[in-house]
This record gives sequence, C-alpha cells and structure tokens, in this order.
Amino acid sequence: MTEIGELYDKDIKCPTCDKQFKTKKVRRSKLRLTKRDEDFLSYYERQNPLKYNIYVCPNCGYAASESRFSSLSYENKQIILEKITSKWNKRSYGHERTAEEAIETYKLALYIGELLNYGKVELGFLCLSIAWLYRIEEVQEEEVRFLGLARDLFEEGYYKESLVNVNIDELRLGYLVGELNRRLGNKEEALKWFNTVLSNPDLKYNPMIDKMTREQWRLTREG
Repeated sequence: MTEIGELYDKDIKCPTCDKQFKTKKVRRSKLRLTKRDEDFLSYYERQNPLKYNIYVCPNCGYAASESRFSSLSYENKQIILEKITSKWNKRSYGHERTAEEAIETYKLALYIGELLNYGKVELGFLCLSIAWLYRIEEVQEEEVRFLGLARDLFEEGYYKESLVNVNIDELRLGYLVGELNRRLGNKEEALKWFNTVLSNPDLKYNPMIDKMTREQWRLTREG
C-alpha cells in the first residue's frame, strides 16, 4: 500500500477474472467530519470515502461494494462474464475519483446488483449513495430521482426481507424511509413512518434514533 496524501492504494484480487488491480481508499485517520445530513450523508473537510466504496475491476468490469466484492458464487461469476465482461471497454477507476466517476462506479454496481438479485435494502443503499453524490454536486433532479428509488426499495425491503445480513436495523430503516419521504415532499407518508418508529418498543434502546425521529417528526408537522 502506497500512501498518496489522504489516499492510499489497496491491492485487490478480482474474484471474477482472478487478476490483481489497485484501488484508492481514504485513510481513516485523515478524515475530519464537518457535518451530517438527517439521512446520514456525511461531509468531510477533503476527501469523502463515499467516492471509493465501490471496487471496479479494470479488466473484466465486475463492480461491488468493498464488503460484497469478494463474495461471488460460480453461477454469479458466469453472469458477470456473460453480461458485463463481454461488453466491457477496459478502463480503470483506480485513480483519485471525481464525483462523476464515483457515480459511474455506483451505477455499475447497482446494475450488477440487479443482475445478481441483491436484496432490496442493499440495492436501496446503492441508490441512496448515488443520490448523496448528486447532492454533493448539487444536481437536484437526479438526487430526487435516486432518493425516490432508494425509498421504494427500502420500503419493500422493510416489509419483505430479513435485516439480519444488512448493516441496518428496523428502527434505522423505518426512520430512513420516513426521512426520504420528508425530503421528497410526502408529508403524510413521512409522518406515518416516523410514528411507526416512535411506537416501536425497542426505541428506548436507541436514543439517537429516538431523538432524530422526534426532531424530524416535528419538522414535518411544522413544514
């Protein structure tokens, strides 16, 4: 690993084509959080690690989040080779990424997630990340579009999926659906979801979500 300022190179082996490549990561010790939006988008003084969460193999085009990248079955490998690699124009995202390039990596990961039948909540987080990058770039129309896609996927996942293997619990997910509805101007839906969270007996174990939900409920009522 070679440090270059805040960024360093990480060596990755692709599970699809077995070739090695480098990708950039942000050194956590260099991060300085400046603010956080109510839907959990974090802002930093300089580099935002959000831009580097997706690994993209320059040789075959396989793309996935850091936590998901190495977990690829033989069947899914064949899908990648047929649907992605056969049409892939070799290119690297291993340099310092612009927001536009980061968006490209997430859209590729989202397309692959759909091909490989990822869960709705996981697909929702890919859409939410794209919306966040558009927000940082102040492209409101596309931000709103991907917030809506994320909201729909989260809502479906909330009702139909187990949350055991995703990095979110029922309270945070319910709150997030409420907050996305609030941002999309769906006041009644937002209040319904916030009330669902507030009536959950487990809320007493999560004071942060309790406080955030009450604040956003109040903001929605007053808006």
